[in-house]
Amino acid sequence: MEVLYEDNHIIIVNKECGEIVQGDKTGDRTLADDVKAYIKETCAKPGAVFLGVVHRLDRPVSGVVVFARTSKALTRLNDMFRNGEVRKTYHALVRNKPPKDEDELTNWLVRNEQQNKSYAYDKEVPKSKKAVLNYRVIEKTDNYYLLEITLHTGRHHQIRCQLAHIGCPIKGDLKYGAPRSNPDGGISLMAQSVEFTHPVSKEHICVKTTGRLL
Repeated sequence: MEVLYEDNHIIIVNKECGEIVQGDKTGDRTLADDVKAYIKETCAKPGAVFLGVVHRLDRPVSGVVVFARTSKALTRLNDMFRNGEVRKTYHALVRNKPPKDEDELTNWLVRNEQQNKSYAYDKEVPKSKKAVLNYRVIEKTDNYYLLEITLHTGRHHQIRCQLAHIGCPIKGDLKYGAPRSNPDGGISLMAQSVEFTHPVSKEHICVKTTGRLL
């Protein structure tokens, strides 16, 4: 496990594709379990370790994940994420050229619980939630385009769904239309950075992953 930042109130780590942040029906060991074990060992904590899950990344996604180490930080970080006070930047690798080199995408997403999939619409429909993101092409090769994405809302599978909706499914994302999977079973979507005001000390925090998609 790679720790990118830590202090008494928060810890930020790098998630690998295939890891789950929080427990699900699979019963697999979670990233939160690993972080708790790390804190228990490094801080020589005799009892249970407090760790608050502030946000999640889908299992096939890699990158930056923030956890709270105190209840005070958890409450404040939850409010900050909910109010859009945390800037989240992602990188995504797509094979198809986007319609524009940069754009803002606004859609209404409907989540299908049975399929664990979301569907994007251009207008509001029943049970839909508004989803907004900005993307720009930052690099390209002979076969792929690397997009930088800024999320303005946090909907289920939002980036995956909205990019697929404009004809640019993420590399390896079979669920949203990619032709083949990646060798590691993940998808080429990475939480590149988080930026926010520290919930307790009020200092400016900007943490970036050490990983790269290209």
